Amino acid sequence: MTYIHFIVNPISGNGKHNITEAFLRNSFPASEFKIEIDYTNRKKHAIELTKAAVANNPNYIVACGGDGTINEVASCLIGTTIKLGIIPVGSGNGLASNLNIPRKFEKAIEIIRKGTVSTIDVGKINEHYFFSNTGIGIDSMIIKKYEQSGKRTLIAYVKAALSSSFEFKTQETKLSFDNKEIIANPFLLFISNSNEMGYNMSLTPKASLNDGWLDMIVVPQLSFLEKMTLGYHVLRNTVEKFKKAQHTLIQDLTIEVPTATSLDAQIDGESYTIKTNSIKVSIIKNGLTVITD
Repeated sequence: MTYIHFIVNPISGNGKHNITEAFLRNSFPASEFKIEIDYTNRKKHAIELTKAAVANNPNYIVACGGDGTINEVASCLIGTTIKLGIIPVGSGNGLASNLNIPRKFEKAIEIIRKGTVSTIDVGKINEHYFFSNTGIGIDSMIIKKYEQSGKRTLIAYVKAALSSSFEFKTQETKLSFDNKEIIANPFLLFISNSNEMGYNMSLTPKASLNDGWLDMIVVPQLSFLEKMTLGYHVLRNTVEKFKKAQHTLIQDLTIEVPTATSLDAQIDGESYTIKTNSIKVSIIKNGLTVITD
């Protein structure tokens, strides 16, 4: 019998999903599956619930939510043999999209019932894990404003991006990787494990979840017209055609911002404040087992 523990974020996707206990129990026959269900009620609650679930050693822990919920659940599974399942009900759903896990609950549930698995790489930024992407450039401000808006819609995201493009101030930053050092003033400093950010947008369309590399995009300080051009390429998924975007494959990276005491970052589409001016980014190859199509 397969033992599955579900962690459900009831407010993902504006809380309009119908992932109830009755729905899940009807979807997983008791003759074949033992299931447990927990519901989150605040940010980071999924971490507590997942740690408690891990102690019971289920076969799968299934995150029912967006990229933030998935991050909280998946981060607790690193170093275990427990497999991650995903039912995507968030607004962006970048990781699920990259894994070809559909938004239709019935199809996502069918994937979980079949139990086919694959391994993916995992990114690490200081003590935090990321599975899709992270960044400390303008994207960190965009996510902060996006969260403050209280609306998880594409329009809210675009509004946050436009206001951030005027407010974001670059800082001198030292990047160390591949035995070399680069001094930059990055408008965008984005590191991706996945080929999609969410909302079908991508800065790294050629990125792979299991190639052993992280894709780094660095864009320097830009003029107003260049910012608008970059925005156009982001919406068109053609950032590789923007001449000032420098793309590098990395496995280890150190970021230092001498004038800062702390740094804002976005990690899988959630806002964080990292209380240091030095960041280490690395990759854990095949660090997570995921149920996928």
